[in-house]
Amino acid sequence: MCSFHGVVGSLDDGKLHHVTEKLVAFEYVKPNTPSRPHSLVFVGGLGDGLGTVPYLKTLSAAVANTQWSLFSLILNSSYEMWGMGRLGRDVEDIAQGVEYITKYKKSLLPDQAPKIVVMGHSTGSQDVLHYLYSPNPLPIDPIFDEGLLHIHRPALDGAIMQAPASDREGLLEKFHDKGKGAEQDGVYLQLVDMAKRVTYAEGNTHDVLLPLSLTSKLGFPPVPLSARRFLSLVSPDSPENPEEDDVFSSDLTDKRLDETFGMIVTRNLLKTKLLVLYSGDDEYVPKSLDKEKLLQRWKKAADKSFQKIWDDEYSGVVPGASHNLGGDGQDQARRNLAARVTGYLANVEKSA
Repeated sequence: MCSFHGVVGSLDDGKLHHVTEKLVAFEYVKPNTPSRPHSLVFVGGLGDGLGTVPYLKTLSAAVANTQWSLFSLILNSSYEMWGMGRLGRDVEDIAQGVEYITKYKKSLLPDQAPKIVVMGHSTGSQDVLHYLYSPNPLPIDPIFDEGLLHIHRPALDGAIMQAPASDREGLLEKFHDKGKGAEQDGVYLQLVDMAKRVTYAEGNTHDVLLPLSLTSKLGFPPVPLSARRFLSLVSPDSPENPEEDDVFSSDLTDKRLDETFGMIVTRNLLKTKLLVLYSGDDEYVPKSLDKEKLLQRWKKAADKSFQKIWDDEYSGVVPGASHNLGGDGQDQARRNLAARVTGYLANVEKSA
């Protein structure tokens, strides 16, 4: 795992920590604030970085008078690097961040027992689920193992998934909303064929980038996108054979849910409950989707074993919430979200 590096900078609204040489975390804490023993570690979605998710200010204010401090962990796949990323690398980044923050809090308050919760937004939710259900450490990938350290991930006191939307369903929905279904379907099929034929190069030692001229026609931003990550996000053989990133689609089989949500208890990486917060007006989710029904399917899969891990008290659909709760008219949704999160954190704090 990582070694302890310490605080390397401070800003008016917090402190910047170097977890490793390239992995950093920003702690939202005012100067001269007494040290707090517990930590909420936030992980953003595709394209996110420091301060890009609007509700973090609301969340930071909500925990200001608690025993929790808020950290924003900036992964190696943050900003424009998501197209070259993978969930396995993300969860190892998170594991290093958890280890660092735990050591940091123990150095400040050696007599306390620090608790740590990881909260993922959007694809950050995929990271949280992948962290909890995957083998620990991650097994060696015989096809493409580049970048993985195969470190042992520490258990979390709590885990939160916010806006766990399906990239595959969101992409297809975007085609039809813009009335360019036929044209974009053609580009989509061309990219899928290309990606499957040239997924890797030079004996599987390098990723192959897809042409920006084609990926941009599907609505992807102009960033490097590997054939491997493209196939993982769009998962063309789903629902029968879903790719790594396809864990939240509404048409996935019960077997797939048993392999993801259903494996959380078995991995023993979650000490309390799983909080799931679905945005009621998520613009990346098909309008026809029954969100409550989908959450019940996930809950059923997660709670199948002897230990019930779904947080019934605070999980659910956040009324009126957009994907990242940004923009006008989202104040009530942000307050609702913050209340659910702080209520959940209070329960984690009281847990043995």
